[in-house]
Amino acid sequence: MAEEMDIVPPSPRGTKRKGDDNLPLPAPRRIKALAQDVVNKIAAGEIIVAPENALKELIENAVDAGSTSLEVVIKEGGLKLLQITDNGHGIDKEDLAILCERFTTSKLKAFEDLSSIGTYGFRGEALASISHIAHLSVTTRTKESSCAWRAQYSDGKFVSPKPGQNAEPKPIAGRGGTQITVEDLFYNVPSRRRAFRSASEEYAKILDMVARYAVHCAGVSFSCKKHGASTADISVPTAAGTLDRIRQIHKATVANELVTLNAENERWGFKCEGWISNANYSAKRTTLLLFINHRSVESSVIKKAIEQTYATFLPKGGRPFVYLSLDIEPARVDVNVHPTKREVHFLNEDEIIAIICDEIRNSLSKVDTSRSFMTQSLLSNQPKVPFAIPVKQTAPGLSTPTLTSERSDPRPPPTTATKKRNENSLVRTDASARKITSMLQSHPSADGATNEDEEMDYEFTKKEPTSCRLTSVKELRAQVRDAMHNELTDIISTHTFVGIVDEQKRIAAIQGGVKLFLVDYGMLCNEYFYQVGLTDFANYGSYRFNPPLPLQDLLKVAAEQEQRNAGDSADEVDWDDVVDSVQQQLIDRRALLAEYFSLEITEEGELCSIPLLVKGYTPSMAKLPQFLLRLGPYVDWDSEKECFQSLLRELASFYVPESLPRPPSMPQDESGKGKGKVTEEDPEIAARREKVRKALENVIFPACKARLVATQGLLKGVMEVANLKGLYRVFERC
Repeated sequence: MAEEMDIVPPSPRGTKRKGDDNLPLPAPRRIKALAQDVVNKIAAGEIIVAPENALKELIENAVDAGSTSLEVVIKEGGLKLLQITDNGHGIDKEDLAILCERFTTSKLKAFEDLSSIGTYGFRGEALASISHIAHLSVTTRTKESSCAWRAQYSDGKFVSPKPGQNAEPKPIAGRGGTQITVEDLFYNVPSRRRAFRSASEEYAKILDMVARYAVHCAGVSFSCKKHGASTADISVPTAAGTLDRIRQIHKATVANELVTLNAENERWGFKCEGWISNANYSAKRTTLLLFINHRSVESSVIKKAIEQTYATFLPKGGRPFVYLSLDIEPARVDVNVHPTKREVHFLNEDEIIAIICDEIRNSLSKVDTSRSFMTQSLLSNQPKVPFAIPVKQTAPGLSTPTLTSERSDPRPPPTTATKKRNENSLVRTDASARKITSMLQSHPSADGATNEDEEMDYEFTKKEPTSCRLTSVKELRAQVRDAMHNELTDIISTHTFVGIVDEQKRIAAIQGGVKLFLVDYGMLCNEYFYQVGLTDFANYGSYRFNPPLPLQDLLKVAAEQEQRNAGDSADEVDWDDVVDSVQQQLIDRRALLAEYFSLEITEEGELCSIPLLVKGYTPSMAKLPQFLLRLGPYVDWDSEKECFQSLLRELASFYVPESLPRPPSMPQDESGKGKGKVTEEDPEIAARREKVRKALENVIFPACKARLVATQGLLKGVMEVANLKGLYRVFERC
């Protein structure tokens, strides 16, 4: 048997263990001073942790320099490019040589000055740190200088832009102030650069940093955008007040629910001003914009105390929005406790926090004697529907909305955007153009006038309801549920119709609570009819034409309209071939169209019926040819789900009320006063205008109120124009 051996681990440095007598001790390591380059990179890594830290230092330097305008440009989350331009005092040419050396500053001379420091910066390490881990260039011009000067830096020293050139600053044309450009951040620290997850995440952090200072720095304009972008993601003018800055950055939903906060105590040497949300505002996460002596800092202690104060006012899980600016006597604050100045320590912290929380509690108790709550009615037989839909009494003449777990609500955001039609194609301006009415029997009214709906001879039929079990339709309904916007749905379900504002742009006014909104009723109707098509899928009523209409003639009318709209490019298309192709497509799929969409077409190419979505409303038959022609190229016939979705979108577009020209107005003289007589409107246009107005007020908007699920996409078509609370404030000032 082999002899067993004890394995003895090596002894710690400087000690001996039994059995180690014959082993040599390792030589002790000598303490050496690190190379200056290593020291600088270590210090830079502590101060500039991420692009947002570099930008924070540069913003604070710009504000210290008396800037009233800051422009920030970012590329790839600040790692590729971070540029800030200000209009401050600028930097003297003589100071550029030591600008990027460590511990060079204009704000501090002795250590005792820290007890009364009133500026953001004081250590003189920001630009030095950046120059050690990025390519840094500075362009600056003072008020007294006749030109601007540009210098490039590396490791705190001047470098030439090209090999062999002089490294000294170069005179160039430029405006007053300073522009600092940081490129290839962390290019020589690959481990740090690889640690960043994505450019978009870093850009979001940069936007948050810029937004904080944009709210706090009164009298300073801010803009922040991506490199190459035409519009800024943050843009705040110089003259904007604090509340207006919050409104522009954090939106009106936050700003409208804010109240002022003021607290002061001479004993503890502090003064606090800010804006806090009332009890009607609640979010998933706390937004705390905290500034101590005008420096953006973080404090978990203050944040936790504020959340505990709000806990008695907000529903469970609700969090507030708080902006606080604390001015504390500089002698009571230690600003030099964190490399990035993210934290500060101050005396009597517990007492100051208690006073602030008491003031928050008092402010909330005073203003929130009235509370607003979002309410929703639950539907019966809907145990599996993930949201509740407000149910209203259906207006007379409308089909009753019945939504079950199998026939849940309507509408998903379309995967492909519906192309905007040329408005000229919706209003006929050429009297010689062929009209659909030439194919319909004429039924004059008592006064001899006719219009398209009176000329159309049809009968309404309703089929026995059937249960739709198609997976594709269920998925489309689920998309609508997922895209639901609760607040907008509640506004529409409780709105009061005010009137039509513009029939050409299809704008209407509605009142929701104490607010007035302008609504793009074209978008609203499109979404409503799409949802109706999904909800009542395969259960539509129908308009039956008697006699049937020739499909080919209808398609030719649409082709003629397209030719006129296409202009010179119309000759490139064989329109006869287009008509024949679309006609054959519809005839080949007539069984599907008849079964699911009540769109009956005979084998000989005659249109017998079209679907009826809402009883009491007839779509404009002037749009029927265009609707039929678009069923060819704009419907995906190869995939079931995409086919149903695109066809329902086209059907919804057909049902949207037509766009009409604005009614004639009285001519005006140079002073803007009316003169002369109003031009008489064409009787046909006037009749169609009246029909649209009645349909919107009496049928469509009540139907939307009863059963529309407002989706995220509709937000683009709704704009708040007045708020009763805001008007009261105006009247009080008057």
